[in-house]
Amino acid sequence: MAQIFPKWTNYLGPGTALAAVLLISGGTWFFWFYASPSFTDVGYRPVQPVAYSHKLHAGDLGIDCRYCHTTVEFAAAANVPPTATCMNCHTLVKQDSEKLQLVRDSWKDKKSLRWTRVHDLPDFAYFNHSVHINAGVGCISCHGNVAQMEVVEQKKMLSMGWCLECHRNPEPNLRPVSEVTNMDWVAPANQAEVGKLLRATKNINPPEDCSGCHR
Repeated sequence: MAQIFPKWTNYLGPGTALAAVLLISGGTWFFWFYASPSFTDVGYRPVQPVAYSHKLHAGDLGIDCRYCHTTVEFAAAANVPPTATCMNCHTLVKQDSEKLQLVRDSWKDKKSLRWTRVHDLPDFAYFNHSVHINAGVGCISCHGNVAQMEVVEQKKMLSMGWCLECHRNPEPNLRPVSEVTNMDWVAPANQAEVGKLLRATKNINPPEDCSGCHR
């Protein structure tokens, strides 16, 4: 008796199943990567109203982070410095520079410059800078080596999973509080032991439950 369907139709079922698996897994990987903070957030580098070089100020000149970001040690938020901070130096330094005209205008008109925040967590996530600074978490752990950046950009994912990795194992990111803003600090060979000692000394127990960051 003649076959109704050609022989190749025997492969339709397995072929369709294989195509479905590849489509679903490929689609999952596509959205997992391209919708993740590692792709959407890392590398974010907005254009600022004034071309401020952290490499020059924090790197070459060695200005401490806390000179401009004065609240990191005692407040939840790290402040964006007011124009007055810039003018502490620039009333004397590069007084006629065209690049600083907006700064001088801001100072004269008493209108704040509209800086664009680079590291901006969503409103539903609570983060306290002072807690981390006083625990001995270096600025570089979250912000990267800002002292080498001409233009500041986001270097870390700052996602919930990324934060929890540190909360579950903070020792690698702990250093003496006196070194938190030191971008050139090098972790000792026995960092695991040092981190464990610092954690015990300061009684550091980062929360892992939802209420720790979502209040």
